[in-house]
Amino acid sequence: MYYFDHSATTKPHKEVLDTFVKVNETFYANPASLHEMGVDSNSLLSRARKQVADMLKTEESKVIFTSGGTESNHFAINGLARTLQGRGRHIITSSTEHPSVLESMKQLANQGFEIDILPVNEKGVISIDDVKERLRKDTILVSVMHINNELGSIQPIKQLAEVIHEHSRAIFHVDAVQSFGKYPITFPLIGADVLTLSGHKFNGLKGTGIVAWTGHVSFEPIIVGGGQEFGLRSGTVPVPQAVAFAKAMRIAFENQAAMKTKYIKWNEKLRNFIRNFKDIRILSPEDAAAHILTISVRNIKGEVLVNALQARGIIVSTSSACSSKQTKISHVIKAIGLPDDYTKGVIRISLGTSNSDEQINHFIENFTAIIKQVKGD
Repeated sequence: MYYFDHSATTKPHKEVLDTFVKVNETFYANPASLHEMGVDSNSLLSRARKQVADMLKTEESKVIFTSGGTESNHFAINGLARTLQGRGRHIITSSTEHPSVLESMKQLANQGFEIDILPVNEKGVISIDDVKERLRKDTILVSVMHINNELGSIQPIKQLAEVIHEHSRAIFHVDAVQSFGKYPITFPLIGADVLTLSGHKFNGLKGTGIVAWTGHVSFEPIIVGGGQEFGLRSGTVPVPQAVAFAKAMRIAFENQAAMKTKYIKWNEKLRNFIRNFKDIRILSPEDAAAHILTISVRNIKGEVLVNALQARGIIVSTSSACSSKQTKISHVIKAIGLPDDYTKGVIRISLGTSNSDEQINHFIENFTAIIKQVKGD
């Protein structure tokens, strides 16, 4: 099979799996235990945390390990909102955020918070001026993803950070789940106050993630109990997962420049090929992240395309794995105002470390026949 669904999940690197197994075999003691084995486990956990902090250019005490992007986003948004509600209850986000963000916003709206949802243009990008106009004295949080998981649209995060920090006291949270390993992500580079990452998006393990922050940011705990993770996320810390996350992050960090060059080359080749089809729209903007290329075929269902491609050994998804099993049109596709005859035929081609020139060629060689097949030509 030729796998082009890396934005949904990635295959763990062998080195990550080996690390996970080794730590499970040797450092299986509870890191909160006072005995020697517990101290050793805690020391390994601290080293993993420091590695993550160093790559993001923050402090070790400002990184907590989670079960992935959804929990990280939920923790960041709810933890910040509860902490800051004394000075305001106004929150800004965008209409194309990941469901873990939008659903968290719905919960807060039910608790009396005022949620301002920004529209996007046809590229899926919000307006910096729109953000500036909506900032208020009681705005406590702005949450905007860096790279959209369905289109690859890149939000102007650095500029947004400058506007938010100049015109408000709001905390700026960035969902960087689709960014890390593809673009340089550090706090000084993007200007965010809080970042969330998910390990399985960059060849780590499912069930691993982090929340990291910088500056004077505090959270109200969402999970309480024994006070682990600086009292912010109670429960026995899974040291093997944390160490495996740091390992995957380091590999992605070291290889991101080389992989980005490949993504740009493959993306350009696929775009040039797809432009030859009159009834296919390329939905990902020209300046979108190179590892995501989303297209739509006129008057064809995305599920039909996915199945036809799979029959030739090509694995893609509809617009998002999080919504692909639902029959409704993705909220992201609705937000960019796509014409009705293209809304159902959306598929996402997402590139990753397991792809190659040969696989890109295989896709191109088979795609024309597949389109003729699904259209009945």
